[in-house]
Amino acid sequence: MIMTMLIVDDSKKIRDMLKTLFRLSADTIYECEDGGQAFDAYTMYSPDWVLMDIKMKHLDGMAATKSITSKFPNAKIIIVTQYDDPFLRQEAKDAGAIDYVLKENIFSLPDLITTYSLTSNNN
Repeated sequence: MIMTMLIVDDSKKIRDMLKTLFRLSADTIYECEDGGQAFDAYTMYSPDWVLMDIKMKHLDGMAATKSITSKFPNAKIIIVTQYDDPFLRQEAKDAGAIDYVLKENIFSLPDLITTYSLTSNNN
């Protein structure tokens, strides 16, 4: 499966880990270090998938997710965070994220995206 991806995380280490994880399945990977850059990057590149952190310096991932999905309702955003919090999970869903993955489970992302992609292609 070839796809484009936008990674939004203030940690270069996490962005690099995600790029390595998707190096074979994503033909193009864009990255931002803040939610404030995410809307512009999404508008410019229209990636197939967005992996979005929550806690970032200028604009958090929830606000960025909401701004992207309000303009682009078909955007596929997965929150990738260290916070295992039911309130944040619900907030992510309300913002339009299609899933919420803990960073400790980061290696499950390729299978999760493959599953979502196969499911959406069959509908």
